[in-house]
Amino acid sequence: RWLDERHMLWLQPNLAKYRDFLLNEYLGRDGKPLSPNSVKAHLSSIRGRYKALLRDNDTRDRLYNMTPQDASPSDRKALVDEVLKRLSNAIEPQTAPVKVVTRQDVRDDEHLRLTSSQASQLMAMPGTTTLLGLRDTTVIALMLCTGIREAELCALDVPDLRQRLGGALSLHVREGKGSKERLIPYGELEWSLAIADRWMENAGIGKGPVLRGFYKGGKAVRSTRLTVRAINQILERYPIMIDGELRKVHPHDLRRTYARRLYEAGMDLLAIRDNLGHADSRTTLKYIGTMDVDQRKPPTVYNFDLSSLVSSNNTGE
Repeated sequence: RWLDERHMLWLQPNLAKYRDFLLNEYLGRDGKPLSPNSVKAHLSSIRGRYKALLRDNDTRDRLYNMTPQDASPSDRKALVDEVLKRLSNAIEPQTAPVKVVTRQDVRDDEHLRLTSSQASQLMAMPGTTTLLGLRDTTVIALMLCTGIREAELCALDVPDLRQRLGGALSLHVREGKGSKERLIPYGELEWSLAIADRWMENAGIGKGPVLRGFYKGGKAVRSTRLTVRAINQILERYPIMIDGELRKVHPHDLRRTYARRLYEAGMDLLAIRDNLGHADSRTTLKYIGTMDVDQRKPPTVYNFDLSSLVSSNNTGE
């Protein structure tokens, strides 16, 4: 589509210009620019498709048919070879390099991890006096108390709320990321079920999807389950004050909050990993976030007399 909008031929790809477009102009579905890593991966996919075309004899046949009919077979073949050679050169990685900076640390403002009081405040925001408020409170509570992904939350059916793992009351994720099934013990956070129960009771839900939308008017409950987009829209309705700024909370912020709060409470890293459904503990550590900041704060190893700044008239004399 990018080529079409600029009236460019697929035979003349300009990956350097397309790279610059992706880095400087394009916005993803979330309204944010792509990271250099994402751009690099996208360009790699495009190169892969072009390489497949170069290997396809049908491509050569079509190009041959585009050459002048009155040209000799050798000239027509030479034209096709030249086009394919130029195309091969155009997709070489060095024609559109993407510099990727390895990040050791991630700023706090990039990923939210709510404090316990902030999480409690968020759960209280929808209220429980209306059916809509009960539904939204259930969404927030289940995500904070189990750490499930938004797609897994949408897929919950009534029996999934109460299963057992080693005798412990657990949430059943029938098919998580990577087609992985898992059980998440509630532990002392099983009070979240009381909220879900009240929502289902008031909404008349006895089987099927736990979380559902409403018909126009906000009173009658639909029979179909919520979508991932709907979960994001629900959370966007409840921005929370953080450091004097209203911040929107996203589903993965609640997963990060779950991981961080449980880790700080002394829960084993591997247990948190299993509850989140991660294959690698390193991914779980990223969700938990930086924990060694105090150790990285330098002690006073130098001295400077700051009073000299006050007494100085900064005249340069």
